[in-house]
Amino acid sequence: MWSVREHLDDILTTVRPLEPIELNLLDAQGCVLVDDITVPLSLPPFDNSSMDGYAVRVADVAGASEEFPAALEVVGDVAAGQADPLTVGPGQAARIMTGAPLPPGAETVVPVEWTDGGLGEGPVAGMRARSLAPEAAEGQVRVYRPAEARAHVRAKGSDVRSGDRALEAGTLLGPPQIGLLAAIGRGRVRVRPRPRVVVLSTGSELVQPDEELAPGQIYDSNSFALTAAARDAGAIAYRVGAVADDAETLRSTIEDQLVRADLMVTTGGVSVGAYDVVKEALAHVGDEDEPGSGVDFRKLAMQPGKPQGFGSIGPDHTPLLALPGNPVSSYVSFELFVRPAIRTLMGLADVHRPTATATLVTEKALTSPKGRRQFLRGTCADGSVTPVGGAGSHLVAALAHADALIVVPEDAESVEPGAEVEVVLLG
Repeated sequence: MWSVREHLDDILTTVRPLEPIELNLLDAQGCVLVDDITVPLSLPPFDNSSMDGYAVRVADVAGASEEFPAALEVVGDVAAGQADPLTVGPGQAARIMTGAPLPPGAETVVPVEWTDGGLGEGPVAGMRARSLAPEAAEGQVRVYRPAEARAHVRAKGSDVRSGDRALEAGTLLGPPQIGLLAAIGRGRVRVRPRPRVVVLSTGSELVQPDEELAPGQIYDSNSFALTAAARDAGAIAYRVGAVADDAETLRSTIEDQLVRADLMVTTGGVSVGAYDVVKEALAHVGDEDEPGSGVDFRKLAMQPGKPQGFGSIGPDHTPLLALPGNPVSSYVSFELFVRPAIRTLMGLADVHRPTATATLVTEKALTSPKGRRQFLRGTCADGSVTPVGGAGSHLVAALAHADALIVVPEDAESVEPGAEVEVVLLG
């Protein structure tokens, strides 16, 4: 038998990150950055107002109050995007909008709520639209509170400065990172593309959801669960309808799918039964026509998920992971082996789910087969973990309520309530 670690190491030493490509920003979402990104210009690129209000000199509003307001001459508007800002002199104010550049001569910004808005009727809640009241950009404004220097001013470079490293190579690009790249003027970036993963389930007993079940048939859930899991891991995943237990049909289907696959995942047909067609179809792939390819079927010292297959197929030596067909075995195998392979293809440094130590909450001891690493479903909260369902590899409902895998090591035959256990966090 292979250990879990040996099988995983074999996969991760074989799978290599995909070659970089250059993509437009929105196409790069979910991809991993290949190069460090240096900031070409400071953000913000100029001092600007964080409030709608009036740009003034500090001395002109010192000591201002509602009883003794400071009366200032309004010299015009400064709007966001304005190219030629006004100059603010002694006793003057410029009406300024959020994001607009601080005009020369101004030292601070007074929020409009601290003024009469040029109406002479006491403090106001906001400004009138310029189209409705253009006269408010001139005349006089009364200020009822003083303001310190640089108040309500976003300083040039207060976010990032020119020459700073904005993002490191290896960063997974999500919405905030895409926004930062756009903000510094980068419209295209070099990334490793999201892997294309083809998921294929096998079994003549499998029927698609919404179809009528005949005696002896069950619905195909594995291909849906694993396709969703591949997408959750960051891949572009394609689900192939269940293939009947016929080796030639399966081999032909896999060959047809290779054109759109960076990774192939099959589920079912890897055990020792007479109808385990994945082994039959792939055991001898990789002959003299495709040297270096082939799929190795092995037994792992784990539960669930003992039968596994791994290798490469086709002219491009596309990696293929063959998982067992029981739903829990299939999903646990995906989390342990396929997800790290997908994250490796993406070029991520950390490819594993996070782990933690938790206190086992259960009424009686958990038993485990000696010599096998067992993975039990559980729910984890506040430093403790509670098993969900039993050890059966068919318990789909229990899996749906679990957010962690409880790990029982190979040398343990039982784990007592209150023991500290390792958990793999799935959420």
